[in-house]
Amino acid sequence: MATYDLVVIGTGPGGYVCAVRASQLGMKVAVVEKNPTLGGTCLNVGCMPSKALLHASEMFEEAGHSFAKMGVSVSAPKLDLPSMMNFKQQGIDGNVKGVEFLMKKNKIDVLKGTGKILGTGKVEVSADGKSQVVETKNIVIATGSDIARLKGIEIDEKRIVSSTGALSLEKVPGRLLVIGAGVIGLELGSVWRRLGSEVMVVEFLDRILPGMDGEIAKQFQRLLEKQGFAFKLGSKVTGVEVNSKALLAKIEPAAGGAAETIEADVVLVCIGRTPYTDGLGLKEAGVALDNRGRVQIDPHFATSLRGVYAIGDVVAGPMLAHKAEDEGVAVAEIIAGQAGHVNYDVIPGVVYTTPEVSAVGKTEEELKQAGVAYTVGKFPFTANGRSKVNQTTDGFVKILADAKTDRVLGVHIIGREAGEMIHEAAVLMEFGGSAEDLARTCHAHPTRSEAIKEAALAVGKRAIHM
Repeated sequence: MATYDLVVIGTGPGGYVCAVRASQLGMKVAVVEKNPTLGGTCLNVGCMPSKALLHASEMFEEAGHSFAKMGVSVSAPKLDLPSMMNFKQQGIDGNVKGVEFLMKKNKIDVLKGTGKILGTGKVEVSADGKSQVVETKNIVIATGSDIARLKGIEIDEKRIVSSTGALSLEKVPGRLLVIGAGVIGLELGSVWRRLGSEVMVVEFLDRILPGMDGEIAKQFQRLLEKQGFAFKLGSKVTGVEVNSKALLAKIEPAAGGAAETIEADVVLVCIGRTPYTDGLGLKEAGVALDNRGRVQIDPHFATSLRGVYAIGDVVAGPMLAHKAEDEGVAVAEIIAGQAGHVNYDVIPGVVYTTPEVSAVGKTEEELKQAGVAYTVGKFPFTANGRSKVNQTTDGFVKILADAKTDRVLGVHIIGREAGEMIHEAAVLMEFGGSAEDLARTCHAHPTRSEAIKEAALAVGKRAIHM
């Protein structure tokens, strides 16, 4: 029987990062993975392949619509979808091989199969009808999440697809109906819209991007509508009839009322994700779950069963790969007797569309609800020199600061490269910095990031270029 200091179940961003950090700290580590490749949802059917298609489809659209005005004459671009899918697969393969390399480099054993917790210190790994039991001082559950399903709508990954199927369609759908106006639905809707689909998004709530700053979401919706998106907000899909010619989606107002039927070639169900705990034996082992099926943990990631911890999408908090990574590092350090910690107030989020949307910290709605007095500084990219010369002026930067202390509480950006720009705000907030600190930090000219400095100046009503 093999014996380890730590066994991590799941090799997504949380799991493999946890394993690497534990190995760095001198532990003997194994990871358990039921899928053929390492890397979890993120590397195989999530973050990474979607970014490859977002990039490729953006280049396709740029070539078709933006090159001419810059004096670059090219013939109309032709879509070779199989080659684009191959480009995506090359990216997946490279990342997966990278994780395999990290396992070897850090002398981490990879146990292929499904992991089941038999109790404190014991994990059963089953594959191909055979099983083995490994002993370990500590166990980390890092099994991630699965797609959330809509009752009565059967996903076949061909015509009615989840995010997984939407990454591998064999042809561009003429009409794509997206159920859910969250990050994943808007990103994948953007991919297929650029490649030629008519995209309609149906959302139960009366707004897109639930949880993000309301003003940013409104501006983003306007920009997407300008790009060709159609939205039905405050609506729900109650069923999809499948026939040989089209899919017939029945849509009703969320508050009740007359239904209508919309035809589509592909329906993408993107209503969120649910914690993945199937087959882990948690109930039998005595690991408590909350009322949403997530593993319950204490502030040190410990579950109700001694020696068992949990991180990532399977526990409470935003379902983000980088949140899982930070938790993976923190729990490895805690197990090693160090002071591992995650600051949940400073976790950035990004929507990788064009333009991008990024945010860190509190929204205006959250500050109002908490009764926190705050000041706002905003700066539009229409007044940013770099954005002007590149003719990419959509969007703005918004900074929320404490009215008494000037400490930055939240930063929200909609614009080109917003996902790269958000990190200076995250660093500032990690150190408890003020809008004044940001306003007095010299920024290179001409850059889009100057808009962040100007928004910080605007908190004190002294923006220069507006």
